[in-house]
Amino acid sequence: MGFTKYTTQAEKERVRMNEGIRAREVRVIGPNGENIGVVPIAEAVRRAREAGLDLIEVSAQANPPVCRITDYGKYKYETKKKEKEVKARSAKVTETKEAQVKIGTSDHDMQIKAAKIAEWMKEGHRVKIDLFLWGRYKYMEFPFLKERLERFLAIIPESYKIADEIKKSPKGLSVVIDGDSGKKAPRPPRQAPVPEVETV
Repeated sequence: MGFTKYTTQAEKERVRMNEGIRAREVRVIGPNGENIGVVPIAEAVRRAREAGLDLIEVSAQANPPVCRITDYGKYKYETKKKEKEVKARSAKVTETKEAQVKIGTSDHDMQIKAAKIAEWMKEGHRVKIDLFLWGRYKYMEFPFLKERLERFLAIIPESYKIADEIKKSPKGLSVVIDGDSGKKAPRPPRQAPVPEVETV
């Protein structure tokens, strides 16, 4: 029970427990999560001892401080587990995926590739979509080409927001989109051919 010879000095300084708790009275949470209420520190420590457990201060800033009756080893394990989860979430790298589209292809192929882009956004990634232009397409008017790229965006079965507006790029036109769960996914237009997905 309590600190052992394997407990580091830093842990001892960070965690207040049992007689190391300085408050005169504390709010106590029992071993099963029950709210025991506000009691003098001596009584709280006595309750923990009688249960064969420790009294650990879990919220020093509260008034009065909140303490929990639990096993220190279990508390230490749960705390480290939460720290690892927070660290894992913060360390998650958001990539910018890339997809290339062309003018003219079958609706079936378009749906497959649009679904892949939607999947990337659900994973938290940005997606850069290039409308690849070659030959005579390079000399077409910008509004016409922009409208073709917008048709492709409209069939993506996932809500999104524009992170970087449609503009000219070395390959032709490009746009960057992010997932946006707060908006309804756009519906595909019932019009003529949309740009072809060349590679993803």
